[in-house]
Amino acid sequence: MAKVFDPQLVLRDIPKLLAYLPETLLITVISLVIGLILGLGIAMVKIHRVPVIDRLLAIFVSFTRGTPILVQLYVTYYGIPIVLQYINHYWGTHFNVNNVPGLLFVLVTFALNEAAYNSENIRGALQAVDAGEIEAATALGETQWQILRRIIVPEAFVIALPTLGNALISLMKNTSLAFVASVVEMTARGQIIAGNDYRYFEVYLALAIIYWGLTIITEQLIRLVEKRITRFQQQQVPQPAKKLRFNLLKRPASIVKRGETLD
Repeated sequence: MAKVFDPQLVLRDIPKLLAYLPETLLITVISLVIGLILGLGIAMVKIHRVPVIDRLLAIFVSFTRGTPILVQLYVTYYGIPIVLQYINHYWGTHFNVNNVPGLLFVLVTFALNEAAYNSENIRGALQAVDAGEIEAATALGETQWQILRRIIVPEAFVIALPTLGNALISLMKNTSLAFVASVVEMTARGQIIAGNDYRYFEVYLALAIIYWGLTIITEQLIRLVEKRITRFQQQQVPQPAKKLRFNLLKRPASIVKRGETLD
């Protein structure tokens, strides 16, 4: 009787799966960067209540947060070719609808998903920045761009860091759905390996161990960044000057003025 569970297969599969870790990290990093930029833009539009655009973005955020990311992947996978067909028809272009790389579908989906979720986190962080510091910078003659770059964004980043860290971990785990768009990352490679010897449990256990390890490493890095930023801010805050208190009883008798008593 063959082994029901073989631990050696788990150890054998981990290096094979780790060979596709760069693809997973590539999707994570690119989607995170684009999502943060778009999320900041959406947050600024909602804070300033830009007419029409504000409502359109609110619908986008509501739709994205209210639907599973797997469904969004399918919508992107089948929707982008349809959009390209319309563009070719009405604009006279010649985009090849059949040769769109699967990685593009994944990056678009994950970046927009991150933008929708991060926009609310960033908006809350921006509104939590101390208004007194903004007024002080304005009084010093700094421009709106300088205030945004030097005061608002750095302080909002510190406030939003824990939430953004959780979003990063979720994004990294969601990359396991990239196989839907025919992108071969760790999970897709695991399915291929399992299909060769039908040892699905060992392969998926190896995947679980890898994702678990990545999550632990990411959490530790986020905590390290939080500690460094907190320590830096504490060093930047000037200590209050100690008030000099003179006690007549502690003054030398030689400097006691004429007419004063020591009682």
